[in-house]
Amino acid sequence: MSFPTIDTPAGAIPDDAPNWNRQRHSQMPSHRYRAVYDRVDVPLTQRAWPDARLTAAPLWVPVDLRDGNQALAEPMDPERKRRFFALLVAMGYKEIEVGYPSASRADFDFVRMIAAADLAPDDVTIVVFTPARRDLIERTVESVRGLRNVVVHMYAATAPTWRNTVLGKGKAAMRTLILDGGRAVLEFAADLPNVRFEFSPEVFNLTEPDYVLDLCDRMTTLWDACPDRPVILNLPATVEVATPNVYADQIEYMHRNLARRDSVILSVHPHNDRGTGIACAELAVLAGAQRVEGCVFGNGERTGNVDIATLALNLHAQGVDPMIDFSDVDEIRRTVEYCTRLPVHGRHPYVGDLVHTAFSGTHQDAINKGMAAHRARAAQAGIPERELDWQVPYLPIDPADLGRTYDAVIRVNSQSGKGGIAYLLKTEFGIDLPRHLQVDFAKHVQAHTDATGREITPAELRELFDSVYRAGGATTSDQHSESDKTGCRNR
Repeated sequence: MSFPTIDTPAGAIPDDAPNWNRQRHSQMPSHRYRAVYDRVDVPLTQRAWPDARLTAAPLWVPVDLRDGNQALAEPMDPERKRRFFALLVAMGYKEIEVGYPSASRADFDFVRMIAAADLAPDDVTIVVFTPARRDLIERTVESVRGLRNVVVHMYAATAPTWRNTVLGKGKAAMRTLILDGGRAVLEFAADLPNVRFEFSPEVFNLTEPDYVLDLCDRMTTLWDACPDRPVILNLPATVEVATPNVYADQIEYMHRNLARRDSVILSVHPHNDRGTGIACAELAVLAGAQRVEGCVFGNGERTGNVDIATLALNLHAQGVDPMIDFSDVDEIRRTVEYCTRLPVHGRHPYVGDLVHTAFSGTHQDAINKGMAAHRARAAQAGIPERELDWQVPYLPIDPADLGRTYDAVIRVNSQSGKGGIAYLLKTEFGIDLPRHLQVDFAKHVQAHTDATGREITPAELRELFDSVYRAGGATTSDQHSESDKTGCRNR
Protein backbone atom coordinates (compact mmCIF):
# COMPACT_ATOMS: atom_id res chain seq x y z
CA MET A 1 0.00 0.00 0.00
CA SER A 2 1.34 3.43 -0.92
CA PHE A 3 0.69 6.56 1.09
CA PRO A 4 0.76 10.20 -0.07
CA THR A 5 4.05 11.94 0.53
CA ILE A 6 3.96 15.15 2.54
CA ASP A 7 7.24 16.98 3.05
CA THR A 8 8.09 17.31 6.71
CA PRO A 9 8.85 20.91 7.67
CA ALA A 10 12.59 21.24 7.28
CA GLY A 11 13.16 24.77 8.54
CA ALA A 12 15.07 25.71 11.64
CA ILE A 13 13.75 25.40 15.15
CA PRO A 14 13.09 28.96 16.42
CA ASP A 15 15.88 30.24 18.66
CA ASP A 16 13.45 31.13 21.43
CA ALA A 17 11.61 27.80 21.43
CA PRO A 18 11.57 25.93 24.76
CA ASN A 19 13.35 22.60 24.79
CA TRP A 20 10.06 20.70 24.95
CA ASN A 21 8.83 22.21 21.65
CA ARG A 22 10.76 20.87 18.66
CA GLN A 23 8.44 22.22 15.94
CA ARG A 24 10.27 23.61 12.93
CA HIS A 25 9.39 26.43 10.58
CA SER A 26 7.09 25.19 7.81
CA GLN A 27 7.48 25.73 4.07
CA MET A 28 4.36 27.89 3.88
CA PRO A 29 4.88 31.55 2.86
CA SER A 30 3.18 33.06 5.91
CA HIS A 31 5.24 36.24 5.51
CA ARG A 32 2.95 37.27 2.62
CA TYR A 33 0.13 38.10 5.05
CA ARG A 34 -0.27 40.95 7.51
CA ALA A 35 -1.79 40.84 10.93
CA VAL A 36 -5.09 42.67 11.30
CA TYR A 37 -3.38 45.31 13.46
CA ASP A 38 -1.28 46.23 10.43
CA ARG A 39 -4.35 46.47 8.19
CA VAL A 40 -6.79 48.54 10.24
CA ASP A 41 -6.66 50.77 13.27
CA VAL A 42 -8.33 48.61 15.91
CA PRO A 43 -9.86 51.04 18.39
CA LEU A 44 -8.83 50.43 21.97
CA THR A 45 -11.64 51.17 24.38
CA GLN A 46 -12.36 50.89 28.04
CA ARG A 47 -13.66 47.40 27.42
CA ALA A 48 -16.93 46.44 29.06
CA TRP A 49 -17.60 43.31 27.00
CA PRO A 50 -15.27 40.95 28.95
CA ASP A 51 -17.41 41.49 32.05
CA ALA A 52 -20.78 41.30 30.29
CA ARG A 53 -23.03 38.24 30.28
CA LEU A 54 -25.46 36.83 27.73
CA THR A 55 -28.82 37.08 29.45
CA ALA A 56 -31.28 37.49 26.56
CA ALA A 57 -31.51 36.52 22.92
CA PRO A 58 -30.74 39.16 20.27
CA LEU A 59 -33.10 39.70 17.36
CA TRP A 60 -32.24 36.88 14.95
CA VAL A 61 -32.38 37.60 11.22
CA PRO A 62 -31.97 34.55 8.96
CA VAL A 63 -30.43 35.43 5.59
CA ASP A 64 -30.67 31.92 4.09
CA LEU A 65 -32.99 33.09 1.31
CA ARG A 66 -30.59 35.81 0.16
CA ASP A 67 -27.00 35.44 1.34
CA GLY A 68 -27.29 31.69 1.79
CA ASN A 69 -29.08 31.20 -1.53
CA GLN A 70 -26.50 33.11 -3.53
CA ALA A 71 -23.83 30.77 -2.12
CA LEU A 72 -25.52 27.61 -3.44
CA ALA A 73 -24.21 25.90 -6.56
CA GLU A 74 -27.87 25.35 -7.45
CA PRO A 75 -29.95 28.26 -6.07
CA MET A 76 -33.34 27.37 -4.64
CA ASP A 77 -36.30 27.25 -6.99
CA PRO A 78 -39.55 29.02 -5.95
CA GLU A 79 -41.03 25.90 -4.32
CA ARG A 80 -37.98 25.29 -2.14
CA LYS A 81 -37.73 28.99 -1.25
CA ARG A 82 -41.36 29.04 -0.22
CA ARG A 83 -40.89 25.93 1.91
CA PHE A 84 -37.82 27.43 3.58
CA PHE A 85 -39.68 30.68 4.26
CA ALA A 86 -42.56 28.76 5.84
CA LEU A 87 -40.07 26.92 8.07
CA LEU A 88 -38.49 30.18 9.26
CA VAL A 89 -41.89 31.63 10.12
CA ALA A 90 -42.91 28.45 11.95
CA MET A 91 -39.69 28.49 14.01
CA GLY A 92 -40.52 31.99 15.24
CA TYR A 93 -38.23 34.31 13.27
CA LYS A 94 -39.77 37.79 13.10
CA GLU A 95 -37.41 39.48 10.65
CA ILE A 96 -36.39 37.52 7.55
CA GLU A 97 -34.17 38.63 4.68
CA VAL A 98 -35.78 37.12 1.62
CA GLY A 99 -33.80 38.25 -1.39
CA TYR A 100 -31.83 40.62 -3.58
CA PRO A 101 -34.66 41.71 -5.90
CA SER A 102 -32.53 43.80 -8.24
CA ALA A 103 -30.02 40.98 -8.79
CA SER A 104 -32.28 38.49 -10.54
CA ARG A 105 -35.79 38.00 -11.82
CA ALA A 106 -36.12 34.96 -9.55
CA ASP A 107 -35.46 37.01 -6.42
CA PHE A 108 -37.82 39.78 -7.54
CA ASP A 109 -40.58 37.29 -8.29
CA PHE A 110 -40.16 35.54 -4.94
CA VAL A 111 -40.66 38.81 -3.05
CA ARG A 112 -43.74 39.50 -5.16
CA MET A 113 -45.01 35.99 -4.35
CA ILE A 114 -44.76 36.72 -0.62
CA ALA A 115 -46.82 39.87 -1.13
CA ALA A 116 -49.36 38.40 -3.55
CA ALA A 117 -49.98 35.21 -1.55
CA ASP A 118 -49.89 37.06 1.78
CA LEU A 119 -47.30 34.63 3.15
CA ALA A 120 -45.86 36.95 5.82
CA PRO A 121 -47.86 37.12 9.08
CA ASP A 122 -48.63 40.53 10.58
CA ASP A 123 -45.72 40.30 13.04
CA VAL A 124 -43.06 39.27 10.49
CA THR A 125 -40.89 41.88 8.78
CA ILE A 126 -39.52 41.24 5.29
CA VAL A 127 -35.97 42.45 4.57
CA VAL A 128 -34.74 43.10 1.02
CA PHE A 129 -31.13 43.78 0.04
CA THR A 130 -29.86 46.40 -2.40
CA PRO A 131 -26.60 48.09 -3.36
CA ALA A 132 -26.35 51.86 -3.03
CA ARG A 133 -27.33 52.51 -6.64
CA ARG A 134 -30.36 54.54 -7.63
CA ASP A 135 -31.83 52.30 -10.34
CA LEU A 136 -31.37 49.16 -8.26
CA ILE A 137 -32.92 50.81 -5.21
CA GLU A 138 -35.96 51.74 -7.29
CA ARG A 139 -36.29 48.14 -8.50
CA THR A 140 -35.94 46.86 -4.91
CA VAL A 141 -38.66 49.13 -3.55
CA GLU A 142 -40.95 48.13 -6.39
CA SER A 143 -40.66 44.50 -5.26
CA VAL A 144 -41.94 45.10 -1.71
CA ARG A 145 -45.10 47.07 -2.47
CA GLY A 146 -48.06 45.45 -0.76
CA LEU A 147 -46.07 44.00 2.12
CA ARG A 148 -47.09 45.11 5.62
CA ASN A 149 -43.66 45.42 7.29
CA VAL A 150 -40.47 46.03 5.35
CA VAL A 151 -36.79 46.79 5.92
CA VAL A 152 -34.88 48.14 2.92
CA HIS A 153 -31.28 47.07 3.48
CA MET A 154 -28.72 49.14 1.56
CA TYR A 155 -25.05 48.21 1.48
CA ALA A 156 -21.77 49.54 0.12
CA ALA A 157 -18.23 48.19 0.54
CA THR A 158 -16.24 50.69 2.61
CA ALA A 159 -12.87 49.02 3.35
CA PRO A 160 -9.78 50.44 1.59
CA THR A 161 -9.02 47.43 -0.60
CA TRP A 162 -12.62 47.27 -1.80
CA ARG A 163 -12.84 51.06 -2.29
CA ASN A 164 -9.60 51.26 -4.21
CA THR A 165 -9.42 47.97 -6.10
CA VAL A 166 -13.05 47.11 -6.74
CA LEU A 167 -14.77 50.49 -6.93
CA GLY A 168 -11.93 52.82 -7.73
CA LYS A 169 -13.14 55.47 -5.28
CA GLY A 170 -11.50 57.48 -2.53
CA LYS A 171 -13.11 58.19 0.83
CA ALA A 172 -14.94 61.32 -0.29
CA ALA A 173 -16.34 59.75 -3.45
CA MET A 174 -17.44 56.69 -1.49
CA ARG A 175 -19.21 58.88 1.06
CA THR A 176 -21.06 60.69 -1.75
CA LEU A 177 -22.12 57.40 -3.34
CA ILE A 178 -23.53 56.12 -0.03
CA LEU A 179 -25.40 59.31 0.83
CA ASP A 180 -26.86 59.51 -2.68
CA GLY A 181 -28.07 55.94 -2.22
CA GLY A 182 -29.60 56.84 1.13
CA ARG A 183 -31.50 59.74 -0.48
CA ALA A 184 -32.78 57.42 -3.21
CA VAL A 185 -34.07 55.01 -0.57
CA LEU A 186 -36.00 57.88 1.04
CA GLU A 187 -37.34 59.06 -2.29
CA PHE A 188 -38.61 55.71 -3.56
CA ALA A 189 -39.82 54.29 -0.23
CA ALA A 190 -41.38 57.47 1.15
CA ASP A 191 -44.96 56.29 0.62
CA LEU A 192 -44.50 52.75 1.97
CA PRO A 193 -46.24 52.04 5.29
CA ASN A 194 -44.21 50.49 8.12
CA VAL A 195 -40.89 50.72 6.32
CA ARG A 196 -37.56 50.98 8.10
CA PHE A 197 -34.04 51.30 6.79
CA GLU A 198 -30.81 49.37 7.24
CA PHE A 199 -27.28 50.32 6.24
CA SER A 200 -24.33 47.93 5.99
CA PRO A 201 -20.83 49.34 5.57
CA GLU A 202 -19.64 46.14 3.92
CA VAL A 203 -16.31 44.82 5.22
CA PHE A 204 -16.79 46.95 8.31
CA ASN A 205 -14.11 45.04 10.17
CA LEU A 206 -11.40 46.27 7.75
CA THR A 207 -12.68 49.85 7.47
CA GLU A 208 -11.06 52.77 9.30
CA PRO A 209 -13.01 53.27 12.57
CA ASP A 210 -13.36 57.06 12.30
CA TYR A 211 -14.47 56.84 8.67
CA VAL A 212 -17.12 54.15 9.24
CA LEU A 213 -18.40 55.93 12.36
CA ASP A 214 -18.84 59.14 10.36
CA LEU A 215 -20.67 57.26 7.57
CA CYS A 216 -23.05 55.61 10.03
CA ASP A 217 -23.81 58.88 11.81
CA ARG A 218 -24.50 60.59 8.48
CA MET A 219 -26.92 57.81 7.53
CA THR A 220 -28.88 57.96 10.80
CA THR A 221 -29.14 61.74 10.36
CA LEU A 222 -30.24 61.41 6.74
CA TRP A 223 -32.85 58.78 7.61
CA ASP A 224 -33.91 60.72 10.73
CA ALA A 225 -33.47 57.82 13.12
CA CYS A 226 -35.60 58.07 16.25
CA PRO A 227 -36.56 55.63 19.01
CA ASP A 228 -39.95 54.96 17.43
CA ARG A 229 -38.41 54.32 14.02
CA PRO A 230 -34.82 53.19 14.62
CA VAL A 231 -32.31 52.66 11.84
CA ILE A 232 -30.48 49.35 11.67
CA LEU A 233 -26.72 49.73 11.41
CA ASN A 234 -25.36 46.36 10.38
CA LEU A 235 -21.60 45.95 10.86
CA PRO A 236 -20.37 42.88 8.94
CA ALA A 237 -17.22 40.90 9.41
CA THR A 238 -17.58 40.20 5.70
CA VAL A 239 -14.28 38.36 5.56
CA GLU A 240 -13.19 37.14 8.97
CA VAL A 241 -9.59 38.28 9.52
CA ALA A 242 -8.97 38.50 13.25
CA THR A 243 -9.53 36.84 16.58
CA PRO A 244 -13.03 37.40 18.01
CA ASN A 245 -11.84 39.86 20.66
CA VAL A 246 -10.84 42.29 17.89
CA TYR A 247 -14.35 42.24 16.43
CA ALA A 248 -15.76 42.77 19.93
CA ASP A 249 -13.51 45.83 20.37
CA GLN A 250 -14.70 47.22 17.02
CA ILE A 251 -18.36 46.69 17.90
CA GLU A 252 -17.97 48.21 21.35
CA TYR A 253 -16.25 51.25 19.83
CA MET A 254 -19.29 51.82 17.62
CA HIS A 255 -21.70 51.08 20.46
CA ARG A 256 -20.03 53.71 22.65
CA ASN A 257 -19.55 56.40 20.02
CA LEU A 258 -22.53 56.31 17.66
CA ALA A 259 -24.72 59.39 17.61
CA ARG A 260 -28.44 58.76 18.22
CA ARG A 261 -27.53 55.47 19.91
CA ASP A 262 -31.04 55.09 21.34
CA SER A 263 -32.36 55.32 17.79
CA VAL A 264 -30.06 52.64 16.37
CA ILE A 265 -30.44 48.87 16.29
CA LEU A 266 -26.84 47.70 16.28
CA SER A 267 -26.56 44.58 14.14
CA VAL A 268 -23.74 42.19 13.21
CA HIS A 269 -23.21 39.82 10.30
CA PRO A 270 -20.15 37.64 10.94
CA HIS A 271 -18.71 35.25 8.39
CA ASN A 272 -16.70 32.18 9.28
CA ASP A 273 -13.45 32.38 7.28
CA ARG A 274 -11.34 31.68 10.37
CA GLY A 275 -13.85 29.22 11.82
CA THR A 276 -14.68 31.57 14.71
CA GLY A 277 -17.92 33.14 13.46
CA ILE A 278 -19.86 31.83 16.48
CA ALA A 279 -17.39 33.37 18.93
CA CYS A 280 -17.36 36.65 17.00
CA ALA A 281 -21.15 36.89 17.20
CA GLU A 282 -21.32 36.03 20.89
CA LEU A 283 -18.62 38.54 21.81
CA ALA A 284 -20.25 41.16 19.58
CA VAL A 285 -23.51 40.77 21.52
CA LEU A 286 -21.55 41.16 24.77
CA ALA A 287 -20.09 44.33 23.23
CA GLY A 288 -23.47 45.92 22.50
CA ALA A 289 -24.94 44.29 19.37
CA GLN A 290 -28.72 43.77 19.52
CA ARG A 291 -29.35 41.92 16.27
CA VAL A 292 -27.55 39.04 14.52
CA GLU A 293 -27.78 38.10 10.85
CA GLY A 294 -26.78 34.60 9.76
CA CYS A 295 -27.95 31.31 8.29
CA VAL A 296 -29.76 28.60 10.20
CA PHE A 297 -26.97 26.04 9.83
CA GLY A 298 -24.23 28.39 8.67
CA ASN A 299 -24.46 28.14 4.88
CA GLY A 300 -22.88 31.03 2.97
CA GLU A 301 -20.04 32.09 0.71
CA ARG A 302 -16.63 30.49 1.35
CA THR A 303 -16.81 28.91 4.82
CA GLY A 304 -20.24 30.34 5.47
CA ASN A 305 -22.24 32.87 7.44
CA VAL A 306 -22.46 32.58 11.18
CA ASP A 307 -24.63 29.64 12.27
CA ILE A 308 -27.63 31.11 14.09
CA ALA A 309 -28.95 27.69 15.13
CA THR A 310 -25.78 27.02 17.10
CA LEU A 311 -25.89 30.53 18.56
CA ALA A 312 -29.49 30.07 19.68
CA LEU A 313 -28.89 26.63 21.20
CA ASN A 314 -25.76 27.89 22.95
CA LEU A 315 -28.08 30.29 24.78
CA HIS A 316 -30.52 27.48 25.55
CA ALA A 317 -27.66 25.47 27.07
CA GLN A 318 -26.96 28.41 29.41
CA GLY A 319 -30.55 28.69 30.59
CA VAL A 320 -31.49 31.58 28.27
CA ASP A 321 -34.59 31.26 26.07
CA PRO A 322 -33.38 31.58 22.44
CA MET A 323 -36.87 32.81 21.41
CA ILE A 324 -36.75 30.40 18.43
CA ASP A 325 -38.23 26.89 18.51
CA PHE A 326 -35.86 23.98 17.87
CA SER A 327 -38.02 21.36 19.57
CA ASP A 328 -38.15 19.26 16.36
CA VAL A 329 -34.62 19.76 15.17
CA ASP A 330 -34.60 16.75 12.86
CA GLU A 331 -37.55 18.10 10.87
CA ILE A 332 -35.80 21.47 10.66
CA ARG A 333 -32.65 19.77 9.41
CA ARG A 334 -34.52 17.68 6.85
CA THR A 335 -36.24 20.78 5.49
CA VAL A 336 -33.03 22.79 5.25
CA GLU A 337 -31.20 19.90 3.58
CA TYR A 338 -34.04 19.52 1.08
CA CYS A 339 -34.15 23.23 0.29
CA THR A 340 -30.39 23.81 0.02
CA ARG A 341 -29.35 20.35 -1.21
CA LEU A 342 -26.53 20.56 1.30
CA PRO A 343 -26.08 17.85 3.97
CA VAL A 344 -25.68 18.82 7.61
CA HIS A 345 -22.47 17.32 8.97
CA GLY A 346 -22.87 14.44 11.42
CA ARG A 347 -20.83 16.36 14.01
CA HIS A 348 -22.61 19.68 13.49
CA PRO A 349 -23.24 21.19 16.96
CA TYR A 350 -26.59 20.10 18.43
CA VAL A 351 -28.01 19.04 15.04
CA GLY A 352 -25.75 16.35 13.53
CA ASP A 353 -26.64 12.67 13.79
CA LEU A 354 -23.71 11.96 16.09
CA VAL A 355 -23.63 14.97 18.43
CA HIS A 356 -25.42 13.21 21.28
CA THR A 357 -23.66 9.90 20.66
CA ALA A 358 -20.81 8.42 22.68
CA PHE A 359 -18.57 5.59 21.45
CA SER A 360 -15.77 6.06 24.01
CA GLY A 361 -15.94 3.73 26.99
CA THR A 362 -15.20 6.40 29.59
CA HIS A 363 -17.84 8.72 28.13
CA GLN A 364 -20.39 5.91 27.99
CA ASP A 365 -19.80 4.96 31.60
CA ALA A 366 -20.26 8.58 32.72
CA ILE A 367 -23.44 9.04 30.65
CA ASN A 368 -24.86 5.74 31.90
CA LYS A 369 -24.31 6.76 35.50
CA GLY A 370 -25.52 10.30 34.85
CA MET A 371 -28.79 9.14 33.27
CA ALA A 372 -29.42 6.76 36.16
CA ALA A 373 -28.74 9.55 38.66
CA HIS A 374 -31.06 11.89 36.76
CA ARG A 375 -33.89 9.38 36.92
CA ALA A 376 -33.27 8.79 40.62
CA ARG A 377 -33.25 12.52 41.44
CA ALA A 378 -36.49 13.06 39.53
CA ALA A 379 -38.15 10.18 41.36
CA GLN A 380 -36.93 11.45 44.72
CA ALA A 381 -38.21 14.96 43.97
CA GLY A 382 -41.50 13.62 42.66
CA ILE A 383 -41.32 15.56 39.39
CA PRO A 384 -41.11 14.50 35.72
CA GLU A 385 -37.60 13.93 34.41
CA ARG A 386 -38.13 16.65 31.75
CA GLU A 387 -38.65 19.27 34.48
CA LEU A 388 -35.53 18.45 36.49
CA ASP A 389 -32.38 20.50 36.03
CA TRP A 390 -29.98 18.73 33.67
CA GLN A 391 -26.68 17.42 35.06
CA VAL A 392 -25.71 14.50 32.84
CA PRO A 393 -21.98 14.26 31.98
CA TYR A 394 -20.94 14.79 28.35
CA LEU A 395 -24.45 15.86 27.26
CA PRO A 396 -24.61 19.68 27.44
CA ILE A 397 -28.36 19.61 26.85
CA ASP A 398 -31.07 16.98 27.08
CA PRO A 399 -31.53 15.50 23.56
CA ALA A 400 -35.27 15.40 24.30
CA ASP A 401 -35.31 19.21 24.21
CA LEU A 402 -34.69 18.91 20.47
CA GLY A 403 -37.28 16.20 19.93
CA ARG A 404 -34.76 13.38 20.01
CA THR A 405 -34.92 10.10 21.88
CA TYR A 406 -32.12 8.53 23.89
CA ASP A 407 -31.83 5.62 21.44
CA ALA A 408 -28.61 6.84 19.84
CA VAL A 409 -26.97 8.41 22.89
CA ILE A 410 -24.70 5.38 23.30
CA ARG A 411 -23.43 3.21 20.45
CA VAL A 412 -20.86 0.47 20.71
CA ASN A 413 -17.71 -0.12 18.68
CA SER A 414 -14.12 -1.16 19.45
CA GLN A 415 -13.58 2.03 21.46
CA SER A 416 -16.47 1.34 23.80
CA GLY A 417 -16.51 -0.04 27.29
CA LYS A 418 -18.63 -1.95 29.77
CA GLY A 419 -20.77 1.05 30.74
CA GLY A 420 -22.07 1.58 27.21
CA ILE A 421 -22.72 -2.11 26.68
CA ALA A 422 -24.65 -2.30 29.95
CA TYR A 423 -26.63 0.83 29.03
CA LEU A 424 -27.77 -0.63 25.70
CA LEU A 425 -28.74 -3.99 27.15
CA LYS A 426 -30.76 -2.30 29.87
CA THR A 427 -32.50 0.34 27.76
CA GLU A 428 -33.13 -1.88 24.73
CA PHE A 429 -33.88 -5.24 26.36
CA GLY A 430 -34.36 -4.64 30.07
CA ILE A 431 -31.30 -6.71 30.97
CA ASP A 432 -29.60 -5.20 34.03
CA LEU A 433 -26.06 -6.59 34.22
CA PRO A 434 -24.25 -6.69 37.56
CA ARG A 435 -20.75 -5.21 37.48
CA HIS A 436 -18.86 -8.51 37.34
CA LEU A 437 -20.87 -9.55 34.30
CA GLN A 438 -20.37 -6.16 32.66
CA VAL A 439 -16.61 -6.69 32.92
CA ASP A 440 -16.79 -10.22 31.55
CA PHE A 441 -19.16 -9.51 28.67
CA ALA A 442 -17.18 -6.41 27.63
CA LYS A 443 -14.27 -8.72 26.74
CA HIS A 444 -16.48 -10.68 24.34
CA VAL A 445 -17.82 -7.51 22.76
CA GLN A 446 -14.27 -6.14 22.37
CA ALA A 447 -13.18 -9.34 20.61
CA HIS A 448 -16.19 -9.14 18.29
CA THR A 449 -15.72 -5.47 17.34
CA ASP A 450 -11.95 -5.90 16.92
CA ALA A 451 -12.60 -8.81 14.57
CA THR A 452 -15.26 -7.07 12.48
CA GLY A 453 -13.85 -3.53 12.64
CA ARG A 454 -17.31 -2.03 12.80
CA GLU A 455 -20.03 -0.87 15.17
CA ILE A 456 -22.22 -3.50 16.82
CA THR A 457 -25.96 -2.85 16.77
CA PRO A 458 -28.20 -3.42 19.81
CA ALA A 459 -29.72 -6.47 18.10
CA GLU A 460 -26.27 -7.92 17.43
CA LEU A 461 -25.27 -7.14 21.00
CA ARG A 462 -28.24 -9.11 22.30
CA GLU A 463 -27.47 -11.99 19.95
CA LEU A 464 -23.88 -12.08 21.17
CA PHE A 465 -25.04 -11.97 24.78
CA ASP A 466 -27.36 -14.89 24.18
CA SER A 467 -24.66 -16.91 22.44
CA VAL A 468 -22.15 -16.33 25.25
CA TYR A 469 -24.34 -16.83 28.31
CA ARG A 470 -27.18 -18.98 27.10
CA ALA A 471 -25.22 -22.01 26.05
CA GLY A 472 -27.12 -24.71 24.28
CA GLY A 473 -29.42 -22.26 22.50
CA ALA A 474 -31.66 -21.24 25.39
CA THR A 475 -35.08 -20.08 24.25
CA THR A 476 -37.02 -17.04 25.32
CA SER A 477 -38.92 -19.13 27.85
CA ASP A 478 -35.61 -20.01 29.50
CA GLN A 479 -34.54 -16.40 29.98
CA HIS A 480 -35.51 -15.98 33.63
CA SER A 481 -33.73 -19.13 34.76
CA GLU A 482 -30.70 -18.33 32.61
CA SER A 483 -30.67 -14.79 34.02
CA ASP A 484 -30.52 -16.22 37.50
CA LYS A 485 -27.50 -18.31 36.51
CA THR A 486 -25.63 -15.34 35.06
CA GLY A 487 -26.68 -12.98 37.81
CA CYS A 488 -28.48 -10.46 35.53
CA ARG A 489 -32.05 -9.27 35.82
CA ASN A 490 -34.76 -8.78 33.19
CA ARG A 491 -37.28 -6.02 33.72
